[in-house]
This record gives sequence, structure tokens and C-alpha cells, in this order.
Amino acid sequence: MKRIFSGIKPTGHLTLGNYLGAVRRWVEEEQYRTDALFSVVDLHALTVHHDPARVRRLTLQAATLLLAAGLDPARCTVFVQSHVDEHTRLSYLLECTAADGELRRMIQYREKASRAEAAGQGVRLSLLTCPVLMAADILAYGTDEVPVGEDRTQHVELARDLAVRFNRRYGHTFTVPRATRPRVGARVMDLQDPTSTMGKSHASPAGIVHLLDDADTVRRKVGRAVTDSGSELVYDRAERPGLANLLDVLAACGGGDPRDLAGAYTSYGALKKDAAEAVVELLAPVRKRHAELASDPAYVGGVLREGAERARAMARPRVDTAYRAIGLLPPG
Repeated sequence: MKRIFSGIKPTGHLTLGNYLGAVRRWVEEEQYRTDALFSVVDLHALTVHHDPARVRRLTLQAATLLLAAGLDPARCTVFVQSHVDEHTRLSYLLECTAADGELRRMIQYREKASRAEAAGQGVRLSLLTCPVLMAADILAYGTDEVPVGEDRTQHVELARDLAVRFNRRYGHTFTVPRATRPRVGARVMDLQDPTSTMGKSHASPAGIVHLLDDADTVRRKVGRAVTDSGSELVYDRAERPGLANLLDVLAACGGGDPRDLAGAYTSYGALKKDAAEAVVELLAPVRKRHAELASDPAYVGGVLREGAERARAMARPRVDTAYRAIGLLPPG
């Protein structure tokens, strides 16, 4: 059975984009067809300015939402990244394998470093090396496939390069993973800025539907979504991004092809109403289950402890092998 690894960063409240682009696929497909590990990758949240209490709170919320969405601990491994030391143990070895130039060329590093400098916060070294930690997240488990959106493909390519390089220098140690792409709904855009993805850490929440938003909030946000000039409703991501985004959301929530759905509407109002109701219906059971789980923190904590133990048992032999391969003396 193929093994997959996917992670989600606790840098903000999980969004409709996270759910449609990744989590729903994990729930409906990946946990059944693969040996799947799903992690709240909290160490990655430390690469920029952050509030420690908020990171802890969002880490627990994200883990609870993954379970509420339908991840089954009996079928997959759900854990918090920092609870498994093998991630950081392996990350340093891969830093010794990576080159400074290839990390500085990473698109997300350049973008986030520019924003940090503009905010006068300085650029943390961990922001540069974060893709190496991400590679360690993947390679520690002998991962075969990494389900990612377009914006993360470059990170999987780095993991592949580092695996191949390490194997050639020190002997075969790592499986070389490959990126897999989700289907429709993989790239849900901000409702107020349909040229940007619906991100957890955006400054303004106006265009972001969070998984824990109540029904009225969802309706308000979708109802105020930016549309485009022109009376004809056609699906065109390049020329009509606002309209295309609404059609993508409706298609992802209820099924169907966004191009076909466009022909069923003659007004933006009707489309927004149907899209909003589709989102409300989709998220209602997730919100209900989250409330149940949030009232039972002992259960969630137990799932995370067991998940970390299982993940550690998978990762430790491979990381120990990498330590020996690169030339480190095993403990006596």
C-alpha cells in the first residue's frame, strides 16, 4: 500500500479553501486507499512573527477540525509534528545535504521574506530552511505520494532532490516521493480578491470562509463576493476570476462542472445564493462534530498521543539509518 504524508500549518483558522483543496480529499479518499499520515505541522508556524498562545490554540483547533471533518484514527495517523522528534533530527541532516542557493530560490521564501522585511520584523533563518524541514516531514516516513496544491509543488520537488542526493552520496536510505494533484476545488480563491488563494493568514477575513463560521456569516461573505463586469455568466478564470471562483466553489460543494453550471444562471444574485447555501450545507456537520469533540479534550489528546507514538515508530528506524549512513556514531 502506498504511503502519503500531508500537513497543515496552524497559522490561522482553517478555511473553506483548506477543506475543499485538501482535507475533504484526505477524508473521502486518502485514508481509505493509502497508509496515510496527517500532521498539524506546528514547527512551520514558528518561521515568522507569532503569538505562542495562539499557535498552541490553533494547533489544537486544527487537529480537532481534522477529526471533525472525518479523519478516522483507526484508518490513518493523526498527530502534531513537534510531538515527533524525528522531524527535527532528520531536518539537520538534510540541511547538510541541501545548498544555500536552492533554498534562496524557493518562491515562498522570497515572498515571505519580502513581507517580513516590509513589516520591520526581520527574516528568521528558519524561514529559509523551512523547506528542508518540510522535506524531512515527508522523507522520514518513506512517503510515496504527497497530495499538494500548485503552490506547494516546488517543496515536494526539493524533497525529491534531497532524497536522490542523499541516496547517491551515502547509500539508499529514502523513498523518492512524488506530488499528486487534487481535482476540482484544489484552488479556492479569496472572495474579495479572486486572484489570491483563500489563505488562513490573510489580514482581512472578509473574503475568507472559515470552517467554524456560522451560517449567517457564510451567507454574508459569499453574498458580498467580488464579481466581474459583464452580464453574461461564463466560466473564464483569466478574464472573469470572481465569477469563476464562485462557480468553482459551487461545483466543489455540490458536484458538477463549473463550466456547465455557468449556463444554469442568468444573474449573479442567484449564483451567490446557491453557492452560499451549498457551503452552509457542506460545513454544518463539520461544525457540529467539532463542537462535540471540543467538549471532550481528553479524547482529542489521546488521539494525538497515539498518533505521535505510531508516527515515531514509523520514522525512527529510517532516521537512525540516515544518521549512520551520513557518518554519525551510534550511541553506545
